[in-house]
Amino acid sequence: MERYWFGEIEGGQCRPIAADPAAVARRLEELGPSLLRPDWTLAQSCGVVEDRAGYIALLGRSCIELARAQVATELSGPDVELLQMVRTLDETDHVVNLLLERAVDWQAVLDPGFTRKYRQGGKALAGRIRRSPSPALRQVGAEIESLGEMRTRLMREVSRRADQVMPNTSALVGGLVAARLMAEAGGLLALARMPAGTIQVLGARTALFSHIRGGAPSPKHGVIFQHRRVHNAGKEVRGRVARVLAAKLAIAARIDLYRGELDPAFIDRAQARIDAAGVEG
Repeated sequence: MERYWFGEIEGGQCRPIAADPAAVARRLEELGPSLLRPDWTLAQSCGVVEDRAGYIALLGRSCIELARAQVATELSGPDVELLQMVRTLDETDHVVNLLLERAVDWQAVLDPGFTRKYRQGGKALAGRIRRSPSPALRQVGAEIESLGEMRTRLMREVSRRADQVMPNTSALVGGLVAARLMAEAGGLLALARMPAGTIQVLGARTALFSHIRGGAPSPKHGVIFQHRRVHNAGKEVRGRVARVLAAKLAIAARIDLYRGELDPAFIDRAQARIDAAGVEG
């Protein structure tokens, strides 16, 4: 039997499918790599199209329909919303930092007593801006505080969502770090396909390029440095801890992708191995 996108031919007899783009798109997806590429006259003899122009038009509309369906499937993945949440969180950080820097410069113009210590931020800076003689600057300060509160709420939601989408990865490094790793990779599928060495330096793009172009030392860690096991480790073992953690994260991401549920036995073994890496001589 010869299987084509427009139907099947066996013993010289053709069994056509419905000649509408949606049905053809489903068949194209079903056949996949096994799809045979016919001469257009076969589709004509099968009664699906009248001429070559009709053949090309129907196949073109069907391919567009297939692409539309595949895009919809990609955008419905459980990690897609989480990816956008992390990117929104990063943009919020960027906006808050820019506004805060501008507010500090503004306050320095209005208040001669504004010293360097207030540039460290925190409650002292916020209180100083709230007491500013400029109503406009006070309004900016209120907006910065509001954005900061929104950022805190979004950060909690990112962590909660990561626990659902990436239960094993989150169990190893926490929801926020897990979500940032996924965002740096470009999605859970991309993260699960990465080797441990790549996961280890995700987020260290600038340091990696400096190493490649300028001979700077190679980075030992990227986003995973945010996890306490890495940044609390002594300098002599920090690289080893990062390598072991990245290796376990590579496995955890694959479990999350293909099973989608927490594996307590794996987590216990992984935690023990990571802990041991921090004390080995």
